[in-house]
Amino acid sequence: MKLLVTGGAGFIGSNFVRHLLRSLPSDSISRLVNLDKLTYAGNPDNLRDLENDPRYVFVHGDIGDADTCTRLFQEHAFDAVVNFAAESHVDRSIDSPEPFFETNVVGTLRLVNTALKYWKGLEDTTKPGFRFLHVSTDEVYGSLSPQDPAFQETTPFAPNSPYSASKAASDHIIRAYHHTYGLPVITTNCSNNYGPYQFPEKLIPLMILNALEGKSLPIYGDGMNIRDWLYVDDHCSGIWTALNKGTPGETYNIGGKNEQPNIAIVDTICDLLDKKQPRQDGQSYQSQKIYVKDRPGHDRRYAINCSKIESELGWAPAETFATGIEKTVDWYLANREWCRSISEGKYRRERLGNA
Repeated sequence: MKLLVTGGAGFIGSNFVRHLLRSLPSDSISRLVNLDKLTYAGNPDNLRDLENDPRYVFVHGDIGDADTCTRLFQEHAFDAVVNFAAESHVDRSIDSPEPFFETNVVGTLRLVNTALKYWKGLEDTTKPGFRFLHVSTDEVYGSLSPQDPAFQETTPFAPNSPYSASKAASDHIIRAYHHTYGLPVITTNCSNNYGPYQFPEKLIPLMILNALEGKSLPIYGDGMNIRDWLYVDDHCSGIWTALNKGTPGETYNIGGKNEQPNIAIVDTICDLLDKKQPRQDGQSYQSQKIYVKDRPGHDRRYAINCSKIESELGWAPAETFATGIEKTVDWYLANREWCRSISEGKYRRERLGNA
């Protein structure tokens, strides 16, 4: 397979690239092109160990740049596209919504337009095998009460933040291009991811790094906002399964079956750090917890019903939350230099200096 991965220098994208090139048989991928704009969350260091892999090509560019995308399709003759490229942080979308709509809506539209033109020009023998997989989020479905059943693929969209609204719009675009033009698209909607290489504005890496640096551990509201937590490598295997086995035009929810309130996440991280790297003063990291004012429109609960991808495609998560969070904490403890580079913005200064 010759594959275009957009946003492959970010958290989930870089884990997906590594999953394909390191975990799958070497003949599964003949060429993987990673197109990434390298915004604040895109870090080339995430894939530094793959630079010498002859199958891997990095391209610094924007999915909204039709000329660049057209050139890449012509040069590499892709069999599939996996679109991770997105602005994805809710708090940032509240502070500054426009970049989210520019990337997530306009960028997706331009990318899928380019893919459509390319697909229409394929030979009849290769056209049926082409796939465009769009990676989305459970946040498009809105918020659940404690008693509500988990989100299904048929749950009506009810986005509550500029981020989720922009992702919902992009999901509609992808659906429309299948029903209008016949483009063989697949959409996946995932629950909250965690694991190695996650940018430390997200809950789990923020808590790990703040704890180790002696900073406060800020918890929104009462800490009882519930999320379904999905270990990133499980998400990657789910995407690969959907890409290879999924039916064009279908949506597949990918979840971790691990509903946890935020306060329980923080407590688990503190307990693991107490065991693995105790504070010098002998106190628990729990003492660093503080409660802060809740953010506007904070969804109370997300939960994913992933029975469709399990029953139809044979995928299931391999990690429990207990195993996944311990692997995650161990990774951050073993990769403090990567963490320092992120915290200090070193990778961004080096990138700008070489631009």
